[in-house]
Amino acid sequence: MSASSESWRLGAHVDQVDPVAEAAARGACVVQHFLGDPQGWKQPTVAYTGGAGALRAAASAAGLDVFVHAPYVLNVATSNNRIRIPSRKLLQQQMDLAAEIGAHGLVVHGGHVLAADDPGSGFDNWRKCVERTNLKVPLLIENTAGGDHSMTRRLDRIALLWEAISTADGDPVGAGRVGFCLDTCHAHAGGLDLETVVDEVLAITGRIDLVHANDSRDDAGSGADRHANLGQGRIDPDALAGVVRAAGAPVVVETPGGAKDHSADLAWLRHRLDG
Repeated sequence: MSASSESWRLGAHVDQVDPVAEAAARGACVVQHFLGDPQGWKQPTVAYTGGAGALRAAASAAGLDVFVHAPYVLNVATSNNRIRIPSRKLLQQQMDLAAEIGAHGLVVHGGHVLAADDPGSGFDNWRKCVERTNLKVPLLIENTAGGDHSMTRRLDRIALLWEAISTADGDPVGAGRVGFCLDTCHAHAGGLDLETVVDEVLAITGRIDLVHANDSRDDAGSGADRHANLGQGRIDPDALAGVVRAAGAPVVVETPGGAKDHSADLAWLRHRLDG
């Protein structure tokens, strides 16, 4: 018998100004948000009134699990020094501030290498990044939807990345300082089978720390990262709910709309988890 949906930690990606209030508006016990501009290189900031300490206290009082999503511009895998070096710097800044607000993890995309590069250079750049970053909260590497040169679109690439990171000094994987975030839209668009992806990822990483439960506007294998509200896209509803059930991890929806739309998505998911 499956657990009641009441036992699941479900939530949404929300605006960063007041994530505690945003969570309450959605009936959520998990939130994810940015620290500053998701498309820029500026040093991260806390928009919450009172700053990092106030947000940490308010989230704790509300029983809220907070996750931070790193800016999309980060790419620690690339051989392009003008991108990789600033990415490492910004990742550490994001990590430092995520720790200050009491985040349960910092989510970052796997990145990609240049077309002319050996993918092995990207895996090794990830290893170096992990070694040189002070991992104050778990660094959760997310699978991505497209790109032939991506580090985390395909299972074979994820396996090679994990193998490289597992050799990093201090054993960050074994120590729980590096984990995995599984995105259902990205997996679907990346050509992965949602019926088996949880078992396949767990066989590689040994863990799934967070699920991004998103439907997809596009067909399987499209490589398109376009999220849809749950039940309104091209992913089989039972398969999507099955990923959440099998992963057994906290869940964040990154779907279009505001509190009303996210509340409907969470109700959709609770109904299927109880089914």
